[in-house]
Amino acid sequence: MFKQRLISGIILVIIAAISIGLGGAVMFGVVEGITLIGLFEFYRVFKIEKKSLGILGYITAIGYYIMLYSDMQQYILPYALLFLILCMALYVFQYPNYKAQEVMATFFSFFYIVVMLSCLYQVRMMENGVILVVLVFLSAWGCDTCAYCVGMLIGKHKMAPVLSPKKTIEGGIGGIVGAGLLGAILAVVTNQVTKVPYNPVIVYPIICMVGGAISQIGDLAASAIKRNFEVKDYGTLIPGHGGILDRFDSIIFTAPIIYFGMLLLQNYCL
Repeated sequence: MFKQRLISGIILVIIAAISIGLGGAVMFGVVEGITLIGLFEFYRVFKIEKKSLGILGYITAIGYYIMLYSDMQQYILPYALLFLILCMALYVFQYPNYKAQEVMATFFSFFYIVVMLSCLYQVRMMENGVILVVLVFLSAWGCDTCAYCVGMLIGKHKMAPVLSPKKTIEGGIGGIVGAGLLGAILAVVTNQVTKVPYNPVIVYPIICMVGGAISQIGDLAASAIKRNFEVKDYGTLIPGHGGILDRFDSIIFTAPIIYFGMLLLQNYCL
């Protein structure tokens, strides 16, 4: 199991590195692909992945990414409202084929998966986007790794005993501190090759610590949904890790936090 998980992890890192390095259309295509697979896994929990409601969700996600790539973000709110109206139309005109929770889950997934994951691409398109995307992964995956190690060594007090019995408060704190240290290392390594209107040695560790704290909420939130529906993993696409949502549940939360945080910081510095 460990060997399988390690190999899958290495492959994920390689794919992420290539996508981040190339950026542009490659990064866009990878993020959109991850989003659509994540939607499929999420809809499968509600058993609507092949139904008209799920198909509407896929089409809406593709439309959203077309708008994003075409720089039409100003239309996203009315687009989301249209999506809600169409969801409700399917609900009433195909009644009683769908339950209210299925309709709400479909609309919820637009923001939870589609919009929030798209921030990964938007972070890459910012100035110094390569470094900022690395911050996203350090905040999420770096925090997760550090939390696991610290939890195994000194973890005693359960963070969420019913939801995730293995997670500890000590591990959570260790993950946040570890993410901050990783951010500091990245700042020191890249400080000489990037010119930014702020001090990265101060900013990057803070971003990673905040992102690390938020990432744990994303991890637990995904676990809560699985618990509600008695699902062990969202999928089996990534051996040893589960599905896309099992691996990107924390990225879903850290990407928008870092995107909007850096947007505010850059505007403030200017």
